[in-house]
Amino acid sequence: MGRILLYDTTLRDGTQRRGISLSIEDKIQVAGLLDQYGMDYIEGGWPASNPKDTAFFQAMRGRLRHAQLAAFGSTRRKDLRAEDDPSLRAILEADVPVATLFGKASVFHAERILGADLTENLHMVEESVRFLAAHGLTVIFDAEHFFDGLANGSEYPYQVVEAALAGGAAWLVLCDTNGGSLPSHVRAAVVETARRFGAPIGIHAHNDAGLGVANSLEAVAGGAAMVQGTINGYGERCGNANLCTIWPNLVWKMGLQAGKMDQLGELTRLSRMVSEIANLAPDDGAPYVGENAFTHKAGVHAGAVRKHPEAYEHVDPARVGQTRRILVSELAGRSNLLYHFDDIHLEPQAATELVERVKRLEAAGYQFEDAESSMRLMVQRQVGSVPVYYAVDRFHVSVTHDLESICEATVRLRVGEIRRVEVGEGAGPVNALDDAVRKALTRIYPILDGLHLTDYKVRVLDGRDATAAAVRVWIRSEHGDQVIQTVGVSRNILVASWQALLDAIDYLLWNQGVESRHGADPVDLGRPAPDAAYTS
Repeated sequence: MGRILLYDTTLRDGTQRRGISLSIEDKIQVAGLLDQYGMDYIEGGWPASNPKDTAFFQAMRGRLRHAQLAAFGSTRRKDLRAEDDPSLRAILEADVPVATLFGKASVFHAERILGADLTENLHMVEESVRFLAAHGLTVIFDAEHFFDGLANGSEYPYQVVEAALAGGAAWLVLCDTNGGSLPSHVRAAVVETARRFGAPIGIHAHNDAGLGVANSLEAVAGGAAMVQGTINGYGERCGNANLCTIWPNLVWKMGLQAGKMDQLGELTRLSRMVSEIANLAPDDGAPYVGENAFTHKAGVHAGAVRKHPEAYEHVDPARVGQTRRILVSELAGRSNLLYHFDDIHLEPQAATELVERVKRLEAAGYQFEDAESSMRLMVQRQVGSVPVYYAVDRFHVSVTHDLESICEATVRLRVGEIRRVEVGEGAGPVNALDDAVRKALTRIYPILDGLHLTDYKVRVLDGRDATAAAVRVWIRSEHGDQVIQTVGVSRNILVASWQALLDAIDYLLWNQGVESRHGADPVDLGRPAPDAAYTS
């Protein structure tokens, strides 16, 4: 197998995405991950552009064990000598082994954007590369707008990369800077460049036409031995080529080596850790690493995957650190339930009844795809394995707004012969309800003291009903390392929230095997219809 070098520019090009701003500590953490996973080059930033990047390079000295750290910059200004250019001097001062220089590789950009004579631009490229190479740096030349420059039949892009080679460039990286080239054009240009110069070639693709990954893979097929990209495809406009998609494709689809092969099985972890550091939600639809990548919803698919996973999966999820998910929804059949709850013995009739119940509830607005705890409770209640832990008589919520908002909730419930009435306060009515029910139950079931609500989302189901619309409330709770996701639906947002809150409590008590103090036999409480009275 051949080896393809992975060049990561998340810390420079990736940070040009709207909404990303990494601190020095963030960048150090990401660089450590990239090094751990076997990126061959890590582009740390542009040391001449801002003090943060300069400080980052200082902080990174001696930290990397595998990757080479690269500093980014432009060719010299048209009115300066290379040795007098502050951008080139800043690269030297960054004290890195690799410099990545970009230069204009199209007539339009050289003349209209840079305002340089075409010959002068060639001198700028050659002299800048030679200056850094003479100081012992490995110079990677990024030929900016290379493919666009070729689009009108011009030979000038080839003259630019020839000038970079004359100056001592170790790599010629061909850039689809506007992200609009087609894969066939990219491959043909890579093949021709390799034929003319016989030099090591890389590819730097953007994703404006949705082809960043395809163009990168076609470049490799045409002879490129380096791929530049970013984790999760972060980058300006529509982003850069996504290394989380390119890397497994190089290995599993093209039979090539890239990165640390033993780390590829943890690719999903890398993707999600970088998104967490960047404070961005993961893309559920991302190939390989997205939450939906190995998730099956339709009943036919679930039935087939139970027999032969390869029927609807192009690789084993474990190869990239993923797990298979089978959803229970209105599209589900018995196969989904049997797969999702294969640890429960469900008679055929019971399974059929459950499927029909799920379909009715989802038609009313429930959604169990991300509320597996509520779904499991419903299934366990069907087989009578969930005790009754308490019974709610009523709850009342009041909100008073004067100089400040005051939210109070009163909960009346019974646990066996014990009757409890508790008042809770909170920043909002749901917080107050949560506080009240915890006070009422925690003395009896102490484990609830460690249950914490960590996320709360509301979805209006039909905006045509305006403020009278039914809403779906989704709650994420955590108890130690355990994640509990529950759902409630009602035209009353507090009732919907109440359903989801109680499901979280019931699920924790049942899942942890807590013995009921209520004294009732297990019963099938099912799932309350919207606006129905809720008893637990």
